[in-house]
Amino acid sequence: MAKTEFKSESKRLLDLMINSIYTHKEIFLREIISNASDAIDKLYYISLTDDNVGIAKDEFKINIEVDKDARIITVSDNGIGMDKDDLDNNLGTIANSGSFKFKQENGKTDDVDIIGQFGVGFYSAFMVADEITVQTKKYGCDQAYQWQSSGADGYEITEIDKDTVGTKIIIKVKEDTDQEKYSEFLEKYKISALVSKYSDYIRYPITMDMEHRKMREGSDLENPEYDMVTENEVLNSMVPIWQRSKKDVTDEEYNDFYKQKFLDFEDPARVFANSVEGVVTYKSLLFVPARVPYNYFTKEYKKGLQLYSSGVLIMENCSDLIPEQFAFVKGVVDSQDLSLNISREMLQHDRQLKTIANTLEKKIKNELLNWLKEDREGYEKFFSQFGKQLKYGLVADYGAHKESVKDLILFYSSTEKKMVTLKEYVERMSDEQEDIYFATGESVDAIDKLPQMEYFREKGIEVLCCGEEIDEFAIKGLNDYGKKTFKNIVNEDVAGEEKDSSADQGDDEVLKFIKETLGERVSEVVFSKKLRSHPVCLTAKGEVSFEMEKYMAAAQPEAHIKAERVLEINAAHPAVTALIANMTADKEKAEKYAKVLYTQAVIIAGLPVEDPSDYADMVCSMMV
Repeated sequence: MAKTEFKSESKRLLDLMINSIYTHKEIFLREIISNASDAIDKLYYISLTDDNVGIAKDEFKINIEVDKDARIITVSDNGIGMDKDDLDNNLGTIANSGSFKFKQENGKTDDVDIIGQFGVGFYSAFMVADEITVQTKKYGCDQAYQWQSSGADGYEITEIDKDTVGTKIIIKVKEDTDQEKYSEFLEKYKISALVSKYSDYIRYPITMDMEHRKMREGSDLENPEYDMVTENEVLNSMVPIWQRSKKDVTDEEYNDFYKQKFLDFEDPARVFANSVEGVVTYKSLLFVPARVPYNYFTKEYKKGLQLYSSGVLIMENCSDLIPEQFAFVKGVVDSQDLSLNISREMLQHDRQLKTIANTLEKKIKNELLNWLKEDREGYEKFFSQFGKQLKYGLVADYGAHKESVKDLILFYSSTEKKMVTLKEYVERMSDEQEDIYFATGESVDAIDKLPQMEYFREKGIEVLCCGEEIDEFAIKGLNDYGKKTFKNIVNEDVAGEEKDSSADQGDDEVLKFIKETLGERVSEVVFSKKLRSHPVCLTAKGEVSFEMEKYMAAAQPEAHIKAERVLEINAAHPAVTALIANMTADKEKAEKYAKVLYTQAVIIAGLPVEDPSDYADMVCSMMV
């Protein structure tokens, strides 16, 4: 029989599909199995009202055979099968879905669920096949048919003898080349692994003959002898753990599933199981790891949830389902309502997917809030691992998700001496306090030693100690909390800082002298009553803080971004009075005092000293 050419520009579509759409060759088996599952679903649906089918639900199955020598993989099912028109329409026209048409004609019911798009994924087998043969007999028909193709040059359909209803797909695997290896797909362990990875939760048993060592009957236990036996084994579990009721699943089962599925040696810190029905119906099973993965903050880490459609893995890491602040969450989402286009690897960004993502974000937020409320110690342990990611969520996507994060953030409190939430801080504020005060530094201990902290400690005002690089960016992204604005105590405009009203006209000369001595190193010199035991401190003026300057110096040193420096001096400190006394007695010594005090302020602020050698020489000369 002459070959029939593919329809609808299928030559170009087939080439596009093989070379562009599918990025991983191994998914061909997933597609073939999904189509087999669809075919069984169709016949099972008919059996609900047709007693002539004669097959019970537990008799449906998918079988895989591997002939390594002949380089053939065969996938068989006892589903509805196809007639000649089905082969022409579904396999002769790429992107024509028999499953979709069946669904349109019969409607959606709870008893049957069509997951595939037959005629699309089927052709992914040409990524590994030189030739594909389909032998099939449709339920209710006497004649069986064979469809055969070697690719884009077309296909042949012939009549054959076949006793049973169903479909057998025979894949002739390509020979290996220097660039591509195909023989791995002829190894039964590889087939078993692919079924486990992609099709573990197909509702019908997927079987294959597997060889095992079995101890010979009557063999000596101390010196056992073994025979190689072949047994037909079921490769898939068929019942997803997330499809089971939460009350029927133990913590140990959840933990074992997580460790096996996501290759972690520790139990998860938290498990969130959820079932949603409404605009979009889906089930989710989410896990919070106990600790940060070793590659979490690298480009190699892939965030996202495993996405299933009725038990079939669609995407390994669907990043669109999880917002940036919750990128640490692992888990699975399974929905029958997702719209798929020409490849299961290319999800349409449609309303259903966005709806799932939005509800998942709310679910994770509420679960974390409950954790914070019910188990503070456990939550703080979690926050020590993933708090940085939550803070990043305040600025990610231009702050679009900050409302879902702000109540999950913890900072160390200078008065409570523990981690606190912003809500707890605001509830403790006095009626007179208008702002939320915070300070940034390399650590809580370093922040506590800042000269600026003395004033707030004396007044009993709580300060949030921010010891991570991201903290200041996160707070700026948040902007306010409960209509309370944030004020950095190392900034020049912090409320409560009082100017020295006792300063006389001579004080202006002191400030002028120090400013002229330091030149462009400072933008301003001021007196302040904020200081107590320290003679000087630096405050930042303008939008750029000292912590931002340090960050930019490490990230983009060529930009030379610096904060405006304001030198605050404590008029009552002996070192400052000595400087003032020497302004007339020994101007050169007074200038050294000014430079030394400024450099000390730079060191206290954690900023680099421009000329350490010159600073050391000045100190030594003053000691002689």
